Formats: sequence, structure tokens, C-alpha cells
Amino acid sequence: MSKSYTLNRRAPTGYKIDYASELNPQQLAAATAPAGPALVIAGAGSGKTRTLTYRVSWLVESGIHPSSILLLTFTNKAAREMLERVEHVAPDAGRMIWGGTFHSIGNRLLRMHPEAAGFRPNFSIMDREDQTDLMKSVVASSGLDKGDKRFPKAEVITDVISLSLNTGQSLDAVCEVRYPYFEEFLGDFEKIQGLYTERKRIINSLDFDDLLARTCRLLREHPEIASRYQEKFQALLVDEYQDTNHLQSEMIDLLAAGHHNLMVVGDDAQSIYSWRGADFRNIMEFPKRYPEAVVYKIEQNYRSVPEVLALANAAIAANTRQFEKNLSATRPSTQFLPALVELRDSHEQAGFVAQRVLELRDEGVDLRDIAVLYRAHYHSMEVQMEFTRHGIPFQITSGLRFFEQAHIKDVAAFIKIAVNPRDEVAFKRIVRLLPGFGNKTAETLWEAFSKKLESNAPLDFRALLGTAKVPSRAAKIWEQLVCTLEELLPAGIPAQPSEMIRSVLEAMYEDHLKAAYANYVQRRDDLQILMDYARGFEDAQDFLSQLALQTTLEGVEARDREEEDECVTLTSVHQAKGLEWGVVFVIWLTEGMFPGARSLEDDEAVEEERRLFYVAVTRAKDQLYLTHPVLRLNAGYGDMLQRPSRFLQEPPSELMERWDVH
Repeated sequence: MSKSYTLNRRAPTGYKIDYASELNPQQLAAATAPAGPALVIAGAGSGKTRTLTYRVSWLVESGIHPSSILLLTFTNKAAREMLERVEHVAPDAGRMIWGGTFHSIGNRLLRMHPEAAGFRPNFSIMDREDQTDLMKSVVASSGLDKGDKRFPKAEVITDVISLSLNTGQSLDAVCEVRYPYFEEFLGDFEKIQGLYTERKRIINSLDFDDLLARTCRLLREHPEIASRYQEKFQALLVDEYQDTNHLQSEMIDLLAAGHHNLMVVGDDAQSIYSWRGADFRNIMEFPKRYPEAVVYKIEQNYRSVPEVLALANAAIAANTRQFEKNLSATRPSTQFLPALVELRDSHEQAGFVAQRVLELRDEGVDLRDIAVLYRAHYHSMEVQMEFTRHGIPFQITSGLRFFEQAHIKDVAAFIKIAVNPRDEVAFKRIVRLLPGFGNKTAETLWEAFSKKLESNAPLDFRALLGTAKVPSRAAKIWEQLVCTLEELLPAGIPAQPSEMIRSVLEAMYEDHLKAAYANYVQRRDDLQILMDYARGFEDAQDFLSQLALQTTLEGVEARDREEEDECVTLTSVHQAKGLEWGVVFVIWLTEGMFPGARSLEDDEAVEEERRLFYVAVTRAKDQLYLTHPVLRLNAGYGDMLQRPSRFLQEPPSELMERWDVH
């Protein structure tokens, strides 16, 4: 026997809005769905926000008091925009609805029941900087960092613990899958987590993860409190449900447990954030957790031309785990098929993108309506350089400009000191990379080093630094530094730049990356690209000069852009989700780059990579260019042949037009 659902509501006074004229039939069915659990699969560009807005309006007009509606979103901006839209269709309702991010709603609930949550009233909420400072204090007082090896930095430990909480996995499981190189520190992490939790209790402070974890615990351990909010919130709506993690999903289920009047909206085909804890199973298994749930599909796309949508539909078809859908276009055909462009190497790829952007600008396309998308930030290096050379203004939303990144500057400092031993800035930067070495120590060591330098004497790092006074516990890491610097000057002459980078990375800097950054793998990939780039230089001084010129030109261009708003967007696909442009370039579509190399051994990971490609394709409104270089420079191994991405080979070939640019 099927279960029936009801809503506690006033008698409706009649609908002021003609929902059938405001919404298409699929949107209308979802917006006016009866009580009970509902899963709305909203395809890319299908008017998801509009549907949610009218759903709220329909609930209010149906007699649900606005204060009995809970709307959960992922960003404050999304919540604000949605509630502002609600105000237009249902005046005064937006101000009374409980709307906001998961964290803001968690904070609101915890403020009402601090003692039950294990904290005193008026608790503080730490931002990321506060959290890092407290973790540093905890690590220092724990005595676990003995300074004889590269102990993970506080920021990294915080990320590991956070991922464990948000995924519901043990620290052991998280380290095994994400941070296998931290296995020796697992016991230390567990002790630090306990000490950190206790310190937060003592200082009456919560971090952002607590706003979710403590809210779930409050609702689990205090049924009377949970019952109060289950009764209060007669209707729950969740945006971007495919991006929820373990804690967010649990929070939703706990609040909806009383009546199951829950509508979640999302797109399984755009679930691309497992690396930060999102759980694809939440949306896929929703019908299992709520067997009475009705699934609504919104497939009419208002963004892209039919040619782009045909490719998007074909691209995602290979995924076995999905809710089948078929995006249909409301826009007319342009007869302009997505372009498949094969290039010789990454430099030719960058040259093609720059040339085509200039042509599009001449054709009247606003640069603000053009984007270059890529799988990983380091894929954009050559495009950044090519745009800089051609004076094409651009903005980067996936991170700092390539040569401005800390790890790039760190490695460059080693080469600088090998070429110019009087470079005080480079020397001190290198010293500060060592664990336990701060500004004061760097200054003392520089004074001793610089006094020994002679104008015409051959550079001998062993003689200059081998007897430096450093703490006994730092003797081993100092000796490693001296050996590394010696390796940069075989026979007293600077080595080839790419070999210098390899030496620095393998001898000591890779260990620093692991300890200092949670995204160690991505930064190591950046340095591999820098090594590839350095192969074009025999002389280290020429290489450093080019780096300086690139950084300076990029800086000037960035300042100019402050006065010139029109610029191309360079962004990772992850950062591009939710955005759209008239013209989109997707670059580096080769096996091992997109899809990424680490996904190729795992079917589930490949499916997420395919969803990422789907997101990239559906960002384009009018024109789409898909590029893949045939050769890739690989330091020490010569030119490597690249296979086109499987995502270019799976769709029927007639959906793309091959361009010959040779």
C-alpha cells in the first residue's frame, strides 16, 4: 500500500500566478508536485532556479506558511538570488523563509541549542585562518613534530581531518585513498584530532565542519529537538543535491524524517566534486532511501544550440550509472558543428586558440563571452603565455597565473642562487622552506654566507654552507640542501634548467610539497610542466630571464585589465560549473590529461571524468572548439605521442567537424 503525504497548511486563497504560462510542462510538473519526497533531475541550462523559485511560490500560495519552508543551497549568493526571485512572485515570503547554505542553517540551529550541542552560548566560529592558527598551536604543544623530518603542516592536517568528517570515513580510510604518503603520520593525526577537538571545546569555538557535524549530532542525540524542527519545516527544498556530502545528506534526512515532504533538485550528470567530499551515491540512491519518491525530469535546454546539445547527449551516454535524460534545444540550429581540432603539440594548440580568439574579436564577439576550459590548472600555461604575447586580455578563475604560484617561485629560487649566489631574496626563500627555519634564521645564515662570497672565486656550496651553524636536529635537512645545491653546479657550471628542476624536485622539494600542500599532486604536475617548458633552454640565465619577463608582462597585463573589463576567461571545468559563454574552447583533450591519468584505472573515476567533459560541453551557447595535441613534451623522455581523449571518440563522428589548421 502506498503511503500518502499531507502538508499542514492554511486553506489556499486561490492562485495569483498562472503557473502553466510561466513554466514549461516539465517545470510545471515539478513546481506543483504533491506532498511527499521528490527528486527533480534538472539538466544543464534547463531553468532549475526558475523551477525552484516557482515551487516555493506554489507552496506559499497553497497555504504553507513561509516560515515553515526550508531552502538549502551551497552558496549564499544562490540563496539570496533565489529568495529575491521569490519576493517578486510571492511578496514578503522571501524574508520569512528559512533559506541559506547548509552551514548557515547549521549555525542557526546550534545557536538555539548550544548546551545540547556541547558548547556554551555565544560560541565563536573560526574562519580558515583562525582554524589554521589553532591547529598550529595544537601541533606545537603536542610535541609530535620533532623537527627531524618533514611533518605535515597545520593546513594539510586540517584538510585531512575535514575530508574524514565530511565523507564519514575514518582517517585511516581517507589517508589510504587520498594521502598514502602520510601513512607514517596516521597515529599522529588521530592524536591531533582529539587534542584539536578538546581545544575547541575549551575556547568555545567551532570551525566550519562543526556547523554540519555538530548539527547532525544534535538532531541524532536529541530526538525532542529533532522532532521540533521536523514539525516546523513542513517543506524542505535542496538545490544542487548532486554535490552533497555525507554530512549534508544526513542533515537533510534528519530534518525530513517526520513527514518526507522533501524535494531535492540536481543533475547527476554534473556530479564532479568527489575530490572535495561530494558523494555521487546521494542523488543516485535517493529513490532507494525514499521508495515513495517521484522522479521528475527537466530536459528542455534554454542555453545551447542543438549542435552542442547533440554532442552533450552523446558524450554522457557511455556512463552506466545515470538517470537517462535527453536535453532538447529551444534555440534554433546554427549549422555550426562543434569543431574538433588536432594540433601538433601544446604550443600549436595555444597558438590556435589565440589566433581564433583574435578572429572572433574581429568578427564582433565580445571577449567576455569567450572561455578556455581545461581539466587541470597547469594545462593553461602555454595559453597564458600565448595570450600575453598577443596582448589578449584574460582573467584566470582556476588559480594564480602560472608563474606567480608559490611552488613555481620556490623552484626558480634554487636556479637563481645557482646562477647568482648574491641573490639574497632567493637564498632566504630557499632557507625558509626548511622545517623549523624562519626569517631570523634565514637572515643569520645569509649574513654568514654572503661574507664568504668572493668576487672571482668559483662557486662552491660545500665550502660556503657545509659548516654553517644550524640546530642539531636540522643537520640532516641542511646537509640535504647543500647536496642539492651542489648538484645544480656540476663542475662548477650551472646545469641545464630542466635538469636543475628535476634535481630540486627529486632531492628535496617533493617532500616539501607533500608536507605543505593538500593538493600536492596538482603542484607536482605544475612542476612537470615547468620542466617540460625548461627543455627549450640550454642556458639557465636565459630561462630565468624568460620567467621574469613572463611574470612582469602578465602583471602589467593584469593591471591594464583593471581598466579594461573585456577579457577572455581561463578556468578549470570545475570552476566553470554553473557558468556559460557564447564561445568555449576545451583544450588538452588527450588520454591522461582529460580524462586525467589517475582516473584511468577506476571505472567510477572515468565516469566522473566523463561527467566533467559533459559539464565542459554544456557551458557553450553558440560555438564549441575541442582541441587535442598529438605530441607532448616530456622532460627527459623527448616528445611523447598522445592519444585523443576517449570522450572525443565515443560520440558519433558526424556530430563534430574536423578542422585542419596545418
